[in-house]
Amino acid sequence: MSHLDRLRAVFRMALNLPPDADVDGLAYRAIPQWDSLAHMALIAAMEDEFSIMIDTDEMIDMSSFAEAAGLLEKHGIGAAAL
Repeated sequence: MSHLDRLRAVFRMALNLPPDADVDGLAYRAIPQWDSLAHMALIAAMEDEFSIMIDTDEMIDMSSFAEAAGLLEKHGIGAAAL
């Protein structure tokens, strides 16, 4: 499973989305499920899945799936470009 596939799975799980939900274009607050509480759960799930520590500035700046993928790259996780 690629890093992007793993990230998609994390988004679906943290946001309680169906297994086939398209998350690649998702942005913060674009759907009711991605509120501030879900954002914290998403960050925690990403940290667990990829064994990284996301700092406060990164947490605040991460407002889309694409930015989450870029954040993984910044942390040395080989996520391919969308």
